Amino acid sequence: MASSHLEKTRINNRLPIAREGLPFIIAGCLLTVLSYALGLTPAFILFALLTLFTIWFFRDPERESNADERAVLTPADGKCLGIQVLENKDNPIGEPAVLVSIFMSVFNVHVNRIPITGNISEITYHQGKFFSAHLDKASKENENNRILLQTDIGHKIAFVQIAGLIARRIACWIQEGDRVGAGQRFGLIRFGSRLDVYLPKDSQLTITPGKKVKAGVTILGYLP
Repeated sequence: MASSHLEKTRINNRLPIAREGLPFIIAGCLLTVLSYALGLTPAFILFALLTLFTIWFFRDPERESNADERAVLTPADGKCLGIQVLENKDNPIGEPAVLVSIFMSVFNVHVNRIPITGNISEITYHQGKFFSAHLDKASKENENNRILLQTDIGHKIAFVQIAGLIARRIACWIQEGDRVGAGQRFGLIRFGSRLDVYLPKDSQLTITPGKKVKAGVTILGYLP
């Protein structure tokens, strides 16, 4: 099934902010103007600051990458929390894998991007809890959206949108069967959250724990 017109508009966004943020920004502007008109100075200052923060939070800069076809880009801005080698097949790609976890704070761009060109074979949403995204148990127990992608060179990778302690909204603009390109926008998570990426175990990683990353630009590693 192909993505709807609205989803395509969000994926191909030409605005400097994500369209998901427009209702919040418009509401903030109206409250700011209203409080100013009523002479409510403290409320005016509060709403003005909240509106500016909302505009900044939902920023959506244009990005380009000329990475190799085997390169896996990070799907989120933030910091690499850690790397785990998973020897068994009990993970989203169904084979021994390497798990790279990226944490997004409220100060990062929250628009998520496709790690590598391919076809979306499966999307699975799981309701869950809302532990801090820093914690390892967040990967398994928090609300999440798992996306499985088949690459053009025959590998499977998975990337998982995970809600954090205060995040309560995972947006995903792609569907099963979609053809996607590396660096393409595919979704957003409001406020502090996390992205987990599962690569084949034999992948060559170029990322290290603690490193800051940019979605659609920073290379996590290369597929075998």
